[in-house]
Amino acid sequence: MSDKRKTDAQIVHCPEFSENSSLNIPTLRILQDDGTLYPDAAMPEIDQTLALKIYDTFLFIRALDERMLASQRQGRISFYMTETGEEAADIGSAAALKDDDMIMAQYREQGALAFRGFEPDEFMNQIFSNEKDYGKGRQMPIHYGSNKLHYMTVSSPLATQLPQATGYAYALKAQDKANCVICYFGDGAASEGDFHAALNMAGVLKTPSIFFCRNNGYAISTPAHEQFAGDGIAPRGVALGLKTIRVDGNDVLAVLKATQEARKLAVEQHQPVLIEAMTYRLGAHSSSDDPSGYRNKSEEDTWRSKCPVSRFKHWLILQGWWDEEQETARKEVHRTSVVQAMKKGEKVPAPALKELFTDVYDSLPWHLEEQHKALEQHIRKYPDAYKTTSWRFDDE
Repeated sequence: MSDKRKTDAQIVHCPEFSENSSLNIPTLRILQDDGTLYPDAAMPEIDQTLALKIYDTFLFIRALDERMLASQRQGRISFYMTETGEEAADIGSAAALKDDDMIMAQYREQGALAFRGFEPDEFMNQIFSNEKDYGKGRQMPIHYGSNKLHYMTVSSPLATQLPQATGYAYALKAQDKANCVICYFGDGAASEGDFHAALNMAGVLKTPSIFFCRNNGYAISTPAHEQFAGDGIAPRGVALGLKTIRVDGNDVLAVLKATQEARKLAVEQHQPVLIEAMTYRLGAHSSSDDPSGYRNKSEEDTWRSKCPVSRFKHWLILQGWWDEEQETARKEVHRTSVVQAMKKGEKVPAPALKELFTDVYDSLPWHLEEQHKALEQHIRKYPDAYKTTSWRFDDE
């Protein structure tokens, strides 16, 4: 019986142990902190229109995150997660895709959704869980989804989107569609079993998948060195048969270039790709987190000087495509639009109580009918125990 295992390994006759240094994966960087390019840097495909759209999305997300975090502190919403410091990762990679490529997000990719055209009102409807929310108020804030924008609804359980991305991409391949799936996740999610299963299946089945890891150094409060002993996440892609690249996740031009090349591999060759973006979360993990308990201000200040937004701004100014007057004007536009949408969204009525039971069965089973009636009776009996902003009776 022949051995069909794939290996081109050299044969040796004395023990040789490989270690981290055996596989040296470089980091792609195109843009310097002052906005100039590195000599001989390979530029992505980008023109003034695309560059300004990317930057305008940066400014919108900064305005959205700032206002929504303040709203959570005021008790207007229950929960929020910012992506401050990581904007180049999701926005830069989304800019490399076609509009009908599928995005499967983790929970810190609102920038990718905004880049595709998700409106302030749509963000607010989801955050406030009102009756206009596409998820009908069933999810926590920031669990966005948009069928029209090919953005799969965010799910709270960590890493479940990874094997789903492989399956969705396999369907694209089977239907001979010229599209790919990009799947975002953090370095913490890469410690889940779903990560290994997803990448292994993608490598074996040759699916048009781009797995995009935002390595921001922490899985909530757990630093990378306590998560794994290897050289980041990238070597795992090589081990599982994926084309792999590591980029400076605070350099939007590097992210854009890497993802443009990854998309070509995924769509034209059905070659799955792993992109590891080295970045940093300047804010807390979520509105429920206090990062001062596990990292120091000096570390944060070091990364603040590497801000992806200011770095790209410097480059735009050098191109003659941006100036401080435009900066001030656009920031005000975004602040105003976010505040107006917030005030509007929090006044929209909550979903009807019945929406808690719809969209699973064509006809509601008897036991769910009974639960629906029992729930309504319970709330009517103890109305003070339930916030009326979270639901309304079906006859209201």
